[in-house]
Parts: sequence; C-alpha cells; structure tokens
Amino acid sequence: MRCPSCGSLDTQVKDSRPTEDSAVIRRRRVCLSCNFRFTTFERVQLRELTVIKRNGRRVPFDRDKLMRSVQIALRKRSVDPERIEQMVSKIVRELESMGENEVSSEAIGEIVMEHLRALDDVAYVRFASVYRNFREAKDFRAALDELSGEEEAEPQVVSTPQK
Repeated sequence: MRCPSCGSLDTQVKDSRPTEDSAVIRRRRVCLSCNFRFTTFERVQLRELTVIKRNGRRVPFDRDKLMRSVQIALRKRSVDPERIEQMVSKIVRELESMGENEVSSEAIGEIVMEHLRALDDVAYVRFASVYRNFREAKDFRAALDELSGEEEAEPQVVSTPQK
C-alpha cells in the first residue's frame, strides 16, 4: 500500500479489525519511511463491474460515487450513517450478484430508488428528481403518488356547503 504522505511502498499493517458485520476489514498502517499513520479499508469484490451510461459510454463502477449520490439525497435527513453504509453495501452486493459484468446506469438508479424508498421518503423523491430529470411540478406529484401507492392521482373535488 502506497503511503499517502510520502508515496513510499514500504508500509506495515499495525492493526486489523472487522467492521460492518465483518464485510470490511479496517487496517491501521504505518509508513516505514516517514512514520505517517493511515487507515485503509478492504472489501470483498465479487466481480469487476462496468457501468453503461445513458450515452453508451462505459466506465468502471465506483462505489464512492454511489455513496456520494446517496448521501446527497439523504442530506439533512436523520438517518444513521451506519444504515447508509449498510444500504450501499447491499446495493453493491445486489449489483455484483446479478451475474453480469456490465450494468446499465438505469438499472443502478432503479435499485438505488428501491432502497431509498424503503429508507426515507424525502431522499427517495430527491434522488428520483435528479435520476428521472424532473422538469415540472407534476413530475414530483407523480413520484409522491407512487410513494402513497396510488397509480394515478385523481383530482380531489372539495365541495363547500351553500347557504
């Protein structure tokens, strides 16, 4: 592991411990050249995933990018960071277990929305508004109707008593 301070490859593991239900190993390291201490995380990767973007471009899957987009959707929401980490890990495992090396960005977006819907309604609508490129208020209304289980929102008629 390259030292982030001096760039030396001569580093040593000082401590290792499991985290996240033993899905990740946290390692404390020290650089033998400059004595800089740093932490690394080691995860199991079942397969190398490639994302097929909407424009047809292919890019390597980036777990950190997924985490950032989920955190943006959950900004200022009272959701425990550990639950966010667990949700992202579940999404990654789901993508890796699909059996394909290439996955479309649309498939990733739908899976993320499914998990966000179960976690936090506001985050779901926020993510959906960017992912589905909402342009008008009716797009938000349709997403909210989806949340409440209504297929199609019917206008409500309010009658006022006449005198």
